[in-house]
Amino acid sequence: MRSASSPPSNPDTMTELQNKLQWRYATKKMDPSKAVPQEKVDRILEAVRLAPSSSGLQPYEVIVVTSAAVREQIKPVAYGQAQITEGSHLLVFAAWDNYTADRINQMFDYTNAQRGGSTESGDAYRKNLLANYTARDPQINFEHAARQAYIGLGVALVAAAFEEVDSTPMEGFDPKALDQLLNLSERGLRSVAIMPLGYREADKDWLVNLPKVRRPSAEFVTQVN
Repeated sequence: MRSASSPPSNPDTMTELQNKLQWRYATKKMDPSKAVPQEKVDRILEAVRLAPSSSGLQPYEVIVVTSAAVREQIKPVAYGQAQITEGSHLLVFAAWDNYTADRINQMFDYTNAQRGGSTESGDAYRKNLLANYTARDPQINFEHAARQAYIGLGVALVAAAFEEVDSTPMEGFDPKALDQLLNLSERGLRSVAIMPLGYREADKDWLVNLPKVRRPSAEFVTQVN
């Protein structure tokens, strides 16, 4: 039975989402004259904020770059990819450079404040994370945090499609150079992925009319019954 707090199931909504995912593609040419409305960007960012993460730590942040001048500086760092300046917004997904006791405690303290106090199981879980995460190599911790950022990236792509906003996920950039441009290292962050938002300029994009190609479900999904 569906719990009282669960949203009702609506097959039409899922069909609509699938249609919009069919519509989306990694846009190659964006129209610089069309800006994404702020309310759409806000809803995309809220979807990312609500995304799941390991232990609920949310070990990454999203930097939203709207400054045309800053995006012009970022463009050569991203090998000249035009969407960075042609889109109206650039989302930078930046993961924690390490799990520290302060960061872990801050998230647990915040959770306890939101939920009205700590629990015995919650305190035990906190101690376990503090003992294990802080003892690990910082690079291993960063890589774990980066994987959580990619969950947020995936949610952002779906949310953008739902809003009928074009987007392009990118790993093709120099992370160290971007971190320096945005002063991320000073904040204990490292960039892992970027995503321009904008609107396709269909008559100038070679990819827009090509069929979406994905492996058939029979070759992609394995059922274990």
